[in-house]
Amino acid sequence: MLVIGLTGGIGMGKSSAAAHFKEHGVPVFDADAYVHKLYEGEAVPLIEAAFPGTTRAGRVDRGLLAREVAGRPERLKALEAIVHPLVTQAEIDFLCAQEERGAAMAVLEIPLLFETGAETRVDVTVTVSAPEEVQHRRVLEREGMTLQKFEALRARQLGDAERRARADHVLESGSTLENLHGQLDALIESLKLKDGRVMERLRGSRS
Repeated sequence: MLVIGLTGGIGMGKSSAAAHFKEHGVPVFDADAYVHKLYEGEAVPLIEAAFPGTTRAGRVDRGLLAREVAGRPERLKALEAIVHPLVTQAEIDFLCAQEERGAAMAVLEIPLLFETGAETRVDVTVTVSAPEEVQHRRVLEREGMTLQKFEALRARQLGDAERRARADHVLESGSTLENLHGQLDALIESLKLKDGRVMERLRGSRS
């Protein structure tokens, strides 16, 4: 099975690309969505122990937690040390399950793919990119988003130029959704010709 790592900065169109993979029958693991699940389950007692007072009614209060780690790199690293291993194990379990079902390829949708070293767990990396002005417009149109929040989120991510340079494939999402879908259709067809190698190693790391 071929493992595809899908990434892209906030507002670049990564979710639209992931949705199109799904429409082609390619299973997708959404790392961000899984973190939300952890914040309502398995990670709650671990985070409360490390960051007392940041949980409410059995779930992590994301606002309180964000304030706890804001501007404190050592606290952010402590949080990542809790969350990242749980997400990584869930990704491996997902991939093994998809392989057992006979999937030819599967996608890990990971916003911080390169930042967290997750590119070592995929065969192919794909980034979605758009011009900066398009990114700004998309993000600032989101409910509750401010320029300050946007800049804080972007500060945690690689710059678009570096992400493009490191990815095996770049999808341009600055124009129409149809254009993005056309690029994805061509990419998916080309990836059908590639052999996956990373699963051999990941199978052995499954707990």
